[in-house]
Amino acid sequence: MAAVPGQLIWEIVKNNNCFLVKEFGRGNSGVRFSKEANNLYNLNNYKYSGNVLANKKTVTIQPGKDQSVLLATSKTKKQSKPAALLHKSVMKKEFHRMAKAI
Repeated sequence: MAAVPGQLIWEIVKNNNCFLVKEFGRGNSGVRFSKEANNLYNLNNYKYSGNVLANKKTVTIQPGKDQSVLLATSKTKKQSKPAALLHKSVMKKEFHRMAKAI
């Protein structure tokens, strides 16, 4: 199968996907959020899209046990192997050191 650029995939699925959450604010202005994994800001645009839909390079930050932080980045060459897709590292430093490393 030929490789399809992520930007083309995003243009096809940006208005209709299972992760899309439409919120209506004041008046007619609507905001679109995304529940997609690896989407740090939960915004529905190509820049913040996780590796499920369009982007190949993503970052995830999750809390761990005992005040640790799990930092996971996606590998671009392992897109067809979901089990080996993320490179996970656990940080158990002081808060200032972890913030500087991230």
